[in-house]
Amino acid sequence: MTDEVWIINASPLILLGKLGHIDFLEKLARQVIVPQAVFREIAAGATGDVAMEVALGWAATRVQDDILVPPSISAWDLGSGESQVLSHCLACGHRAVLDDGEARAAAKVHSVPLVGSLGVILRARKAGLIPAARPLVEQLIESGSYLAADLVRLALHKVGE
Repeated sequence: MTDEVWIINASPLILLGKLGHIDFLEKLARQVIVPQAVFREIAAGATGDVAMEVALGWAATRVQDDILVPPSISAWDLGSGESQVLSHCLACGHRAVLDDGEARAAAKVHSVPLVGSLGVILRARKAGLIPAARPLVEQLIESGSYLAADLVRLALHKVGE
């Protein structure tokens, strides 16, 4: 576990729920925060989807109120969840957990440290939480994540697979 606090967006939370590994989050970070806007997004889509319901239940105890979005984040015209994740990170210096390409670009411009669903899986592998990352990465792709083949090869190589 790191001493980091992670602010998570809906997509990584839902994807880790689909993989049955939301537990990675609490095993890899000291604390995980779910902005209210992210919680609302998950709740809106949770109608009958088991993974969404699991994510919603897990997130419910980690919700924090939304904060004012700075103009430098508003200018990116991101979704409310992504904007809140980045705003919280800027306000407190925490790590963003994001998959969305535009949100990741905004995080980089604002020097916000970040990790995505793939990175969470790789960290879980390095921490010994799973014996291999490849099966989960394949499930991540099957669950709808777009990951370039070169990125997957490089990522798996970094964990010895």
